[in-house]
Amino acid sequence: MESIVIISLAIITALLTTAQVKKIALKYGIGSLPDNRKIHVGFVPYLGGLGIYLGGLVGLMVAVLWKEYYLQTFTLKYAAIIFGATLMLVTGALDDAHGLPATQKFIIQLIASTIVIFSGCRIDTIINPFGDPVQLGIFAIPITYLWLMGVTNAINLLDGLDGLAIGVTTIVAGTFLVVTYLVSRVDYARYLMFPYIANGGDLTVILGALVGAGLGFLWFNSHPAEVFMGDTGSLLLGGMLGTIALLVKQELLLVIVGGIFVIEALSVILQVGSYRLRGRRVFLMSPLHYHYQKKGLAESKIIARFWIVAALLALVGLASLKLR
Repeated sequence: MESIVIISLAIITALLTTAQVKKIALKYGIGSLPDNRKIHVGFVPYLGGLGIYLGGLVGLMVAVLWKEYYLQTFTLKYAAIIFGATLMLVTGALDDAHGLPATQKFIIQLIASTIVIFSGCRIDTIINPFGDPVQLGIFAIPITYLWLMGVTNAINLLDGLDGLAIGVTTIVAGTFLVVTYLVSRVDYARYLMFPYIANGGDLTVILGALVGAGLGFLWFNSHPAEVFMGDTGSLLLGGMLGTIALLVKQELLLVIVGGIFVIEALSVILQVGSYRLRGRRVFLMSPLHYHYQKKGLAESKIIARFWIVAALLALVGLASLKLR
């Protein structure tokens, strides 16, 4: 019951806060002029990710006030999610407002990843739904750094068409809401043969707030967008999803469910690698969604099809939970 209330409040709050963020960004000229897509009229503001953050934060506050249990079980690991996400939000906001050099963005992301890792979140073992778990040993920490940085920037690459990134991310977050509930129950975790996550219900609350905030933001970000999430939103969402996957020990599941993130990142790697090695491009433009746009496919159709693929991958990911 509380999850429904939290999601609903997060939607309403994100609607209200995004509207205010839009006004602030317009007032201070934080945004961009119409792009070559010629679908936006006038100046389009950034900082939409702040609306997502505030909407989710209100949902969390309601959960804590509603049930003191959530405050009692809120451990250092969960606090690291909030702090790391806030640091990513601030980084993205500074980049959207003033433009940060790539080196500075990398250093701040590294700091945020360090906070998460030293709070106790790292990939010691990769849970493989198709076989035996993989022990990482001395490679645990460096791979965790690569994981957090990779997921954060993969969502940033996806943020290129109206509603694309927030729609796919909300589907992924909703899928992990189900997963965190299952692994926080001893009976379900034992049945699925996955590690039981004590106090995992706190993550369900966080993801519920994130899903609600994403839906509220989509009201303004749907095609044609009235406001862009910018790095403020993409870095925030990437950091949160990457950390939550660590906490529930389902990194490989995020690779499956978030397959769109993987495909987009690979398209950039292939494009850059091919051009540097052969002097030829694989795609008309990368990331992949721009390739289809260059081929003349309508933007709304690209977005809808990416959402459909994301939903299919979510179902595949959920089905994989019982393969072991």
